[in-house]
Amino acid sequence: MSSPLRISLAKANAATAAQLADLGRQTFQDTFAATNTAADMATYLAENFGPDIQLAELQDRENTFLLAHMQAELVGYAKLRDNSALGLAEGQNAAGRLEIERLYVRDDWQGTGLGAALMRGILALAEQLHCTAVVLGVWEKNDKARAFYQRFGFREIGQHEFRLGQDVQTDLILRKGLAGR
Repeated sequence: MSSPLRISLAKANAATAAQLADLGRQTFQDTFAATNTAADMATYLAENFGPDIQLAELQDRENTFLLAHMQAELVGYAKLRDNSALGLAEGQNAAGRLEIERLYVRDDWQGTGLGAALMRGILALAEQLHCTAVVLGVWEKNDKARAFYQRFGFREIGQHEFRLGQDVQTDLILRKGLAGR
């Protein structure tokens, strides 16, 4: 019997952009509102989650979006960036590195295996693209996400600043090397 979960590549259109903006804004708010000021959250959400912003991201050839639908409803997504320099010293070659810029699962779907299914899809895509590594940044205080990434073999290789409104936070940079590369 097949699962009602469907993971697919996103199409660059206004309808998908609107869905990504709504889900991204809601997921980010649900995850981080309790630990940040309302003003910082409002600034970050306005700067990062609007239909026009998501449409531009969808149209950028360096980005790939994986969408997770349960029935016809968008319940999670991953935004991936090709040739990411995250965690590299200046001048190092970023070719073959795939960055997970966002891996968002709707709050009511967390703990169901949806995030793991998305991660398996990301790693399969990285293998298809012959990537040498997958990298990401995760807030140092997001213990739940850090544990999730560790279960998939990601290891800390550094850190960088992440600005949320006026608040400068620390993201840990995690990396997973891919077999044979």
